[in-house]
Amino acid sequence: MDQDKLKKLREQYLDVDVNDHKTEKFQSVAQKIMGSKRDPSRPKPYSGISTFLDLPAAEDFSGLDVAAIGVPMDLAVSNRAGARLGPRAVRAIERIGPYNHLTGIVPKAECNAADVGDVPFRTRYSLEDSIEDIEDYYKRVKAAGVLPLSVGGDHSITHPILRALGADEPVAMVHIDAHCDTGGTYDGCKFHHGGPFRLAVLDGVLDPEKTIQIGIRGASEAIWEFSYTSGMTVVHIEDVMELGIPALIQKTRDLIGDTPVYVSVDVDGFDPAYAPGTGTPEAGGMTPREGFQLLRGLTGMNVIGADVVEVAPMYDPTSNTAQLGAQLLFEEFCLLADAHKNRQR
Repeated sequence: MDQDKLKKLREQYLDVDVNDHKTEKFQSVAQKIMGSKRDPSRPKPYSGISTFLDLPAAEDFSGLDVAAIGVPMDLAVSNRAGARLGPRAVRAIERIGPYNHLTGIVPKAECNAADVGDVPFRTRYSLEDSIEDIEDYYKRVKAAGVLPLSVGGDHSITHPILRALGADEPVAMVHIDAHCDTGGTYDGCKFHHGGPFRLAVLDGVLDPEKTIQIGIRGASEAIWEFSYTSGMTVVHIEDVMELGIPALIQKTRDLIGDTPVYVSVDVDGFDPAYAPGTGTPEAGGMTPREGFQLLRGLTGMNVIGADVVEVAPMYDPTSNTAQLGAQLLFEEFCLLADAHKNRQR
């Protein structure tokens, strides 16, 4: 090794604090992360109260730009229950973020965000009442001008969220999933987790021609007719492989443009090798790298809300699914922080 170079490196970095950076790029990142704090010590990731992405806890969403919200409800599952424990499992994952090295976003520095706890439900037994409670809560979130970042719960929770966010005009959607979730009434119930987006379109809150569903596969193809007849863009997992992620990003951006868009990610969109802890796993899904790349490719779009759903920790022996869910949530947080910053401009 060049001894002069070694001497210079020692002068610059020997016994230097972890947050003392010498280059402008990393000085800027550290300043965004640390803010005005003088104490260079970092909080222990394994102590204190668990919150989504280590965000500060808040009692409500007043004054926030982005609110992380738990929706612990899984009364609408058709297979394995347990996603009601998803928010708790995702909150328990530490050391996610705070800097996205690819997009350069430090979301906590771009907006005022907090974990505001869980949607309050009047009962644990009634699916219909729970759907109403979610919609009422998110109507208040929207009225306050806050962007919601949600963790379910099963995928039925996205229907009432869309009813709240799309009440004034139908929104677009980027949807990662193994299933289209556009099925009809099932066992006498229309609110199941396999049909939220049919309901959202029929309610006039979701624009099907600006909806793209990515990673679709499995045994339920025959019940997704509504996706095709309504004009949704369905991208099966084979199409993901053939197109590649960069082309898929461009396809998504061309389809949606600057329309307000909601991002919904079901962890079963990923192969069960990476996400076993979910209610309806389907072999042959996306890899986490593909999912992260896809979400990062949405940076700059007019994102008005996002969720991660269907984490069921009792089927997640290594916590891989919760880890994936937390990282996906961080990627969505970056999208919301960037969208908020763009609106402020």
